[in-house]
This record gives sequence, C-alpha cells and structure tokens, in this order.
Amino acid sequence: MKLNRVALVVAGILPLLAGCSLAPTYNEPKTEVPATYKESGVWQPASPSDRIGRGDWWKDYNDATIDNLIPKLDAANPTLAEAVGHYDQAHALEQQASSSLFPVLNAGAFDTANQQFYNKPHIETPNPAITSPQSYQERYIGVGASYEVDFWGRVRNEVAAGRANEAAAAADLESVRLSLRATLVNDYLSLRGLDLQIKLLSDVVVMYQKALDLTEYRFHGGIDSELSVSRAKAQLDFARGELADFVAARALYEHAIASLVGQPASSFSLPSVLVELQVPNIPVGVPSALLQRRPDIAAAERRVAAANAQIGVARAAFFPTIDLVGGIGQDAILANQFNLAPTTLWTIGPTAFLTIFDAGRRQAIEDQAKATFNVAGAQYRQTVLRAFQEVEDNLTLLNQLAAESVSIDAAKGDTQRALEIAMSRYREGMENYLEVVTAQQPALQAELQSIRLHTRRLQASVSLIRALGGGYQRPKSS
Repeated sequence: MKLNRVALVVAGILPLLAGCSLAPTYNEPKTEVPATYKESGVWQPASPSDRIGRGDWWKDYNDATIDNLIPKLDAANPTLAEAVGHYDQAHALEQQASSSLFPVLNAGAFDTANQQFYNKPHIETPNPAITSPQSYQERYIGVGASYEVDFWGRVRNEVAAGRANEAAAAADLESVRLSLRATLVNDYLSLRGLDLQIKLLSDVVVMYQKALDLTEYRFHGGIDSELSVSRAKAQLDFARGELADFVAARALYEHAIASLVGQPASSFSLPSVLVELQVPNIPVGVPSALLQRRPDIAAAERRVAAANAQIGVARAAFFPTIDLVGGIGQDAILANQFNLAPTTLWTIGPTAFLTIFDAGRRQAIEDQAKATFNVAGAQYRQTVLRAFQEVEDNLTLLNQLAAESVSIDAAKGDTQRALEIAMSRYREGMENYLEVVTAQQPALQAELQSIRLHTRRLQASVSLIRALGGGYQRPKSS
C-alpha cells in the first residue's frame, strides 16, 4: 500500500518535468540590411559561386608557398591553439550544464563506533536499571539519487545558455583562424612585393653604376663636369640606401611569417621568388548573406541568445526549487546482523526550497541578466555595422586602386620614354647629366609605385575576403 502511494506521488511529479520556461521568447536581433553594396567602379566583383564556400579561399591566389604555409599555421600557431583551448573550455561548461538534465546517483557507506549517555536531566533512560553508557557499532551501505524537477525551466535555460556560448566560442575560433590566415597571406604578399622591388632596385643600382662610369669617363675626357659626376654618384648612393631598406623590410616580414607558422625566426627562411600574383575575382554576394558568413556576427548573435536564456535562469530563482530524492540501503548495529539479517532502509519523495527574503538579491540578478542581454544586443548590432563598413571600405579600395593602376601604367611608359630620350641626348653631348637625373627619378618611382600598387590591390582583396567571412559557414543555432 505504501509503495503504491509512493508511485502515485512520483507519477504526479513526472509531468512537471516538461514545465514552462521563464526566459523571454528569443528572436534573433534585427538589423537594417541593404539590398546591395553601393560601391561600384573599375573593379567589379565576381558573381556568387561555390568556389569560396569551400573555405580554402587562399587557393585563389594560385601560389604553392601559401598552400604550404597555411597548414603549418593551423598546426602550430600559438594564438590559434589558445582559441582552441577557449572553445574546449566552453564545450566543457556546456557538458556541465547538460549533465543537470539527468539524475545524480551516489553511493555511501560508514562504519562507526558510538556511545550513548543517559546522564542528562531531560533524557529518560529506556531501562532504569541501566546506569552506564551504552556502546555500539553501526554499519551502513546504500545508494541514493536526486533529480531537480525543472518545472520553471532553470536547468533547460542554463543548458540553452551553455550551448549558445559553446557555439559562440566555435565562431570565435573561426574568427581567430580567419584573421591569422589573412594576416599570413597579407604578410606573404608584402614579402613577394618586396622581392620585386628589391630586384628592380638591384637592376637600377647596376644601371646607375654604368651611368656613373660613363660620366666619370666623360669627365676625364674633358667632355663633362665634376658636377655631373657628383650627381651620378648621389643617384647611385641613394638607390643603394633604398635597396638596403627594402632588404630589411623583407626580413621583418619573413620573421613575422615564421612566428605565424609557429617557428623561430632564426631557423625559418623563404627564398626570394619573382612572381606577380593576380588579384582574384571575389564572389561578394548580397549583403544579407554577410550575416550568415561572418564568424564574429555568428558569435555575437549566439551571445545574445545565451543572455536571453540567462534571464530565464534568473527569473526561476523567484520560484521554489523542487527535487525528487530517493535512496535505499542496509543498516545494522551488530556486525553479525549486517552479515546475516541487516535492516533495509529506503526513502523516496519530493523536496522543495523557496527563498522568502533576500533583500532584493534575486531582483538585482534578474536586472543584471537583462542588462547583459541589452549589452549583447548592442554589441551584435555594432558587429553587423562594422562588417558592412569593412566590406564597403575594401570594395572602395579595390575600385580606386584599380583606377589608379591605369594611371600608373601610363606613367610608367611616359617616364621610361623620357629617360631614354634624356640618356640618348646626354650620350650625344646635347644635354648635361642634370637632365638624366631629372628623368631617372620619376621613372624609378613609377616602377616602384606600380609594384606597391599591385601589392596593395592583392592585400585589399585579402581584406575583402576576410570582411566577407572567408569560407566560414555559420553553425546551426541550438
């Protein structure tokens, strides 16, 4: 009869397991999304395709060295390893929260020596004839279980918050990975641009040395002046100094790449290679797709969801905590009783606990949860605005650099023709060396500017890919 009564109590409590949730209904934050990107110009982005969705966006630069460096970064970069550790922490916290959905089982045992006295005035001796303390040994072994009946949704909201934070940490990891890969490719492009500039200046140094030799020959022959010799020598010295500066800058980029791939700078090197990489056609897509591609936007949205769930956790504190507890064990006072005929004990039933007064502590916790939700929502909107700005910035940069490259290419041809005319007239004795110097400087700067401009266009394309979220695909909401 007692067992039937217990069964009825348990059956009455079990429907509460599917109770309500006190968290506000979650809606993904709304932001204003333009229909199209406004930037247009000389550089036109490619139509959307599945090419960049693979995630291996750096392969669009068709460079084997980049393809070899990226896996090294993924395997050995300390910053990326730290981000993986943060994700593992978030995953462990989610597992801790999820474990609350299941009962807690425990086992216990004790073996104690006890002594009972009957010399207190308010205690009656069971047997008046007993005048000495009673000593006995008690042994117990048993198992117990407890389970919080999640009537108010506290546990489920904690689990939801844990899962949202885990998804946010996963998106943070992708943000770090994307940022590091983009930094590596950017540094590599700078290094290759410097390789081209170093080669150009090395050739210029040779050319300036020949010009100095010619000027000295003409000076010794009485055809030219010492002033022309000094100008030719100054041009050569300046070019050598600029060459040394480029060599130093290249070394710094090489050191930076070494750190990114997790290697000491002293034992890492990249041989000089003269390669002119092409700016890839990037599938920009529509602005609404940006919300699905950017990992930082995904992380910000998941943190809003986690903050929303925490409001439900805070509100649940105003209601009683209901636990279902039970246990069974065996107890004996005498050793031979435990071995032969122990006493069996069991218990089962609900317990409830409700805080009556806490001087406003629970209300303050709920207010804090609401404020955290508002902060997370504002951060999400700011992240979205920054994402659109970065895309528009890099579209603008690519368009303007493309237009600039047309002018620079024309300037290269003009300055080169001017230099050839000046040198020809100088050799024929029709001009002094000042005209040559005047023509050499813009010709060199146009060549260098052309290389720098192409490097900037390549780097702007990397920044655009990063702004678009690379090949990242947003994790499913939990």
